[in-house]
Amino acid sequence: MLPGFRLTLGCTLVYLVLIVLLPLAALALKAASLTPAQFLAIVTSARALASYEVTLGMALAATLFNGVVGLLLAWVLVRYRFPGRRLLDAIVDLPFALPTAVAGIALTALFAKNGWFGAPLAAIGLPVAYTPLGIAVAMAFTSLPFVVRSVQPVLEDLDAGVEEAARTLGAGDWSTLRHVVWPAILPAFLAGCSLAFARSLGEFGAVIFIAGNRPMQTEIAALLVFIRLEEYDYAAAAALALTILAAAFLLLLATNLLQARFLRHVDRR
Repeated sequence: MLPGFRLTLGCTLVYLVLIVLLPLAALALKAASLTPAQFLAIVTSARALASYEVTLGMALAATLFNGVVGLLLAWVLVRYRFPGRRLLDAIVDLPFALPTAVAGIALTALFAKNGWFGAPLAAIGLPVAYTPLGIAVAMAFTSLPFVVRSVQPVLEDLDAGVEEAARTLGAGDWSTLRHVVWPAILPAFLAGCSLAFARSLGEFGAVIFIAGNRPMQTEIAALLVFIRLEEYDYAAAAALALTILAAAFLLLLATNLLQARFLRHVDRR
């Protein structure tokens, strides 16, 4: 049994304030030391805008890739039984357990021009390491579990009788997937994709080793924040970090609103 409501709520709020709100407040206060003109100049500088473009573009590419691969992987893990299934299910969580710096070094070794994967790709004119594509690969690797683990439990709980009823009424596999399965898993799929995108926006360790970190070309926003910290320009670092945080928050808010709207639409039906 959980303790009373007041005690439970109090512990939750204390944890939320100490772990989440205080660091965010400190970040906002540091950024507030800048004048509006200074803040705008920092977050809209040519180098900052280039880092946003790289970060957002590659995060979107990684999320689109994970949306397809993560959905298929969750489907395979739930609907099929095959040798090595449990091992594959455990490997999905590997990016959560693996230090991101280790992941970045491993990906760089694999996708370098002399690596196992990088050599054949470079031979056809598609270099990966030290290019924006390498950034997308690192982001996809670290954020894939969010999509799989969001969709997988919904597929497991989906009543097989509903699909059988649809087939009994004459629906084919595609119609059943489109009209029965997809509406049921869509909210979880959107949640997983939004979390994967937010994780990609803030990814640092896995990216810096494979990106090449060339300003205006392969420099991500998180690295630019780190550079400003190394230069002891804490206000500029806070301003850039606050901009990234606002983008991630707006994305999650929009996704939650979209999920709520979709669920209301389903309830009306």
